[in-house]
Amino acid sequence: MIEFKEEAGLRIVFMGSPEFAVVPLQFLVLAGHNIAAVYTRLDKPAGRGRTPAAPPIKTAALSWNLPVIQVPTLKNPEAVDQLARYRPEAIVVAAFGQILPRSVLDLPCYGCLNIHPSLLPKYRGASPVAAAILAGDEFAGVSVMRLDETLDTGPIYSRAQIPILPQDTAGSLTSKLFQMGARVLLQVLADLPVGKWLPEPQNSAEATYTREITKEEGRINWALPAGDIWRKVRAYQPWPQAYTFLQKKRLNIIEAVPLSSERFTEAGRVVSVAPAQRQSGASFAIGTGDGLLGIIQVQLEGKRMMKAEEFARGQLDFVGSVLG
Repeated sequence: MIEFKEEAGLRIVFMGSPEFAVVPLQFLVLAGHNIAAVYTRLDKPAGRGRTPAAPPIKTAALSWNLPVIQVPTLKNPEAVDQLARYRPEAIVVAAFGQILPRSVLDLPCYGCLNIHPSLLPKYRGASPVAAAILAGDEFAGVSVMRLDETLDTGPIYSRAQIPILPQDTAGSLTSKLFQMGARVLLQVLADLPVGKWLPEPQNSAEATYTREITKEEGRINWALPAGDIWRKVRAYQPWPQAYTFLQKKRLNIIEAVPLSSERFTEAGRVVSVAPAQRQSGASFAIGTGDGLLGIIQVQLEGKRMMKAEEFARGQLDFVGSVLG
């Protein structure tokens, strides 16, 4: 159960939508900031019945008795007028999914602050965490920035970084980065009224951009090296997931590990693993363009997620088959 401090901080409007945006909002509430309103996207149809589902941030905000506003856009005058009536001293944005217009950016006296899960100017755009894993980066980070009218180009108040661990996926790493980003945000907000923080302009010459990932990009090309495919499995978990096909059925590779850097068999062929390699958790492996990729956990189309060993036991003539 959340315990509220007596309001002593800034008057804030919070904007966000997904599950990992809940943590910064919770930190703001616990720190005693006055959350005047929480803005989020509209409910979206979900599940087989296509029943409208609330964004996670809406569910959390309502449980804490915070006012929730759901808007398709903040670009019309009526929406801006409504926002202005909340008299925010600062607007905090965490994965809201909209670029704020100048009419919104100019409302709060301390500006609009955004938590971005990368070490800006590196990895601007829609998929910074996946990009860091795909690139094999040693570290990932978070930036608290002041928003301007273009995507991820505003000046930076503060950054922090953590190592990318071998077991990190885009989902787990994103959660860790927003936890860290929430702490950095509180430090910035505490000192903004006394003028301690002067945001540092980004060096656009060092900028790299990421785009939104498509479902089709999850399909595995087994001709790539095992290490590249392993990073793809992690970068595309939980969405869109790295996948291949077994007899025309989609097979999601949930968890894997590179076993070797030598080519023992043709790309895509399923092979048994040596007893010593089973210590990695893999119960079978798949040939790649360079090395073997050990498979730990999978999910066949229409089935539940399961350990690779259990899956292989239920597949006739699976070892020796070729995935594609």
